[in-house]
Amino acid sequence: MRPTTPRSRSNGPGVSLNRALSKLGFCSRTQADALIAEGRVAVGGKVARDPELRVDPDRDHIAVDGKKVVGERKVYLMLNKPRGLVTTRDDPQARGTVYDCLEGLDLPFVSPVGRLDKASEGLLLMTNDTQWANRLLDPLTGVDKLYHVQVGVVPDVAMLSALRAGVIVGGEKLLARSIEVLRSGSRNAWLTVVLDEGRNRHIRRLLEAHDIEVLRLIRVAIGRLHLGDLAKGTARHLTADERALLSD
Repeated sequence: MRPTTPRSRSNGPGVSLNRALSKLGFCSRTQADALIAEGRVAVGGKVARDPELRVDPDRDHIAVDGKKVVGERKVYLMLNKPRGLVTTRDDPQARGTVYDCLEGLDLPFVSPVGRLDKASEGLLLMTNDTQWANRLLDPLTGVDKLYHVQVGVVPDVAMLSALRAGVIVGGEKLLARSIEVLRSGSRNAWLTVVLDEGRNRHIRRLLEAHDIEVLRLIRVAIGRLHLGDLAKGTARHLTADERALLSD
């Protein structure tokens, strides 16, 4: 007899089924939606077709293609993201992604902690520990992020004051925690920019609002964790001490 479909518990305790598969490190939520739609996911021996079905990842028997999904070991990576890659798992435009940098590594499914846009580079964290990632991204418990930004102008005192005051773009207040000149030449300069929040293209939109061209944008630190000399396009596991730097 074909297993029946469990009744939806969309407003119940636990987490949604698609999120549970992500939390267990099996796949992304988007991939989970596809598996559920194809009838390949079962909860308690019954086919589940509602991605919002509430489940307990630690107690419910969740299976894909008849095999129980168990939590993967927790993985914490730092990656030096090259320019030109997007931070999605599957890109509909077939562009290169940060997952290209992980090829050949023995890893469970991991997700980026936040994002760097295609033209940006530098420190990107990746993990399958969603609670750890959420703490880092939460505006109340998250950590500052330090960027080095090359701009096509040598800013004077008035320009720096205007940048520090922030700007409203599309109804959003874009404000940096600090903006300082790192070094300057005759035609351009490098700025150090610290953010305590991360809106979409935050720094680029702030600078573009003042007609300032961004030549390069590199994230060099998250909290007290610095990119260091990690080669571009490579990833490595964080040490316990490095994870502690992000928890202080």
